[in-house]
Amino acid sequence: MKQRCAWVGSDEIYKNYHDYEWGVPVHDDKLMFEFLILEGFQAGLSWITILKKRENFRKAFDGFNFNLIAEYTQEKLDLLMQDEGIIRNRLKINSTVINAQKYLKVQEEFGTFCNYIWDFVGHKSIINHWKNSCDVPASTELSDKISKDLKKRGFKFVGSTIIYAHMQAVGIVMDHTTDCCCYPKAL
Repeated sequence: MKQRCAWVGSDEIYKNYHDYEWGVPVHDDKLMFEFLILEGFQAGLSWITILKKRENFRKAFDGFNFNLIAEYTQEKLDLLMQDEGIIRNRLKINSTVINAQKYLKVQEEFGTFCNYIWDFVGHKSIINHWKNSCDVPASTELSDKISKDLKKRGFKFVGSTIIYAHMQAVGIVMDHTTDCCCYPKAL
């Protein structure tokens, strides 16, 4: 039986996310946007809830095409509020449109959003060496810094805890515990 990080439940969707996505460096702006939005929707909820609704989110938000989302009308937002397949929180739905618009501005400035966010770590993952999941922080000085910069740029639902979870998801930090099957043993 595989040894995984302690937070991974028994659900296959959780195991697959942990084994094949969490902590894997993302350098694709579309996938980076998807994770940023899903982390915002997760605020106050469990990640498994988001994972189980992920395909519904992809369908509802046009495959997380930030170019399309930036142009959403009030009519589209109203339709999203009626979609039972996603988290129907008006603030989070509205913030997705705002974040898509701000995402495009970051792309204009840095070429890609990935260039922007990976620049905070010199374009190299931070590999942590946590023995226990309880040792992993909810936020760090770096997530505080990124959060502050994103907020200054007008992004919503980008508090330090959300940003640290985002950093973990997209491999900016690798927080698999040292006993986990996904921890890089060749270090």
